[in-house]
Amino acid sequence: MAGSIRTILIIVIGGAVACAYLYFLSRLGVKARARASLATVLIVGVAGGYYVTALNPLVEHLPRGLDLAGGVHVVLEAVATPEVPVTDAAMIGAMDIIQRRVDALGVKEPYIQRSGNRIIVELAGVDDPNKAIDVIGKTALLEFIDEQGNIVVTGKDLKKADVGTRGTEEAVVLLEFNAEGAKKFAEATANNVGKHILILLDKQTISAPVVNEAIPNGRAEISGYESVESAYRLAIQLNSGALPVALEVVENRSVSATLGQDSISQSKTAAIVGIAAVAVYMLLYYRFPGLIADIALAFYIFITLGVLALLRATITLPGIAGIILSVGMAVDANVIIFERCKEELRSGQTPRSAIVNGFKNALRAIVDSNVTTLISAGVLMWLGSGPIRGFAVTLSVGVLSSMFTAIILTRFLLLAVVNSGVYRGRKIFFGY
Repeated sequence: MAGSIRTILIIVIGGAVACAYLYFLSRLGVKARARASLATVLIVGVAGGYYVTALNPLVEHLPRGLDLAGGVHVVLEAVATPEVPVTDAAMIGAMDIIQRRVDALGVKEPYIQRSGNRIIVELAGVDDPNKAIDVIGKTALLEFIDEQGNIVVTGKDLKKADVGTRGTEEAVVLLEFNAEGAKKFAEATANNVGKHILILLDKQTISAPVVNEAIPNGRAEISGYESVESAYRLAIQLNSGALPVALEVVENRSVSATLGQDSISQSKTAAIVGIAAVAVYMLLYYRFPGLIADIALAFYIFITLGVLALLRATITLPGIAGIILSVGMAVDANVIIFERCKEELRSGQTPRSAIVNGFKNALRAIVDSNVTTLISAGVLMWLGSGPIRGFAVTLSVGVLSSMFTAIILTRFLLLAVVNSGVYRGRKIFFGY
């Protein structure tokens, strides 16, 4: 409650400050308004850059993939039984259930692939392979049986499973049956008052409570868990359903970061050097507009990392490649725009008209090239998996961010510079 009130207050105060600032700008002349806008952008950029790089690094909020952070590698093999043979349908069903269980664990960008009668699972950021197997590989066949050996209800009658506590310490799994299961359970408890009803998981008795009275609401609980975590793992298994085929663990190991810390450091160095080289080139070739492009590029990097952190996107080495590739595309858009502006200046246009017409003439080419890239990234997200999908996500976010900074932010800054009187039409500013 306190957190919600704090959030509302921040929004209200921030909105009031923004409205007051806009009113202040509206009262200024053209030059003063442009200079105030430039100063605001630079102050916000410097303060925001310091915050997300030094005080609260954005990179630390990004989950890392198996190649950067390590995790677990598990191989499960389907085992045929007289009752349940291994079929394509059974393997597809097992893959679907494992996917749902992994999603419930909150693991980002898991790698789940079928190879014949085997299912390969790689989970980034998970330290204990045994805990992973407890969730993704157990059959989770739930049965309630009376003292005569009659099956009362099974996991098929289950509506949902949840986790709760009894008192202050003991964790329990709370069960709620569907309409048919509730009817069966009410009848069974009414007929077995004072007797035991055994709760079996994968044919192993995990609890044998005594029925004190009939339970007509279709609710039950399984107790005896040492921690909420262990109860939660069972709830995940029960909610996702029993596996349609028996799976046997044939490989189970922890995986260290495949790149190693040295390779990660080298990748960071390469990214920094590449971005710095692009920034220096833009500054030397396009002079003052190149400086504006470098400022927009810095905003692009912060926006991209911020969106990825908000999406909790998992960063892998291909993902880093996608970000760096989109950096080049962001600069490419500025190059097209600036060349169009130079053409307008050569034809005798004023600096302001040259900027407006240059952006207008370059817009079509920029949108076309970026849309085709987004289509390719969309196909990779649709058909790819694991690192390939991570590459597509980071590339898509980077492309959209680069379009915003190149088309909107760069245009705003250039026009603000011209309107402020800093730009006086000297040709050297555009490097021609």
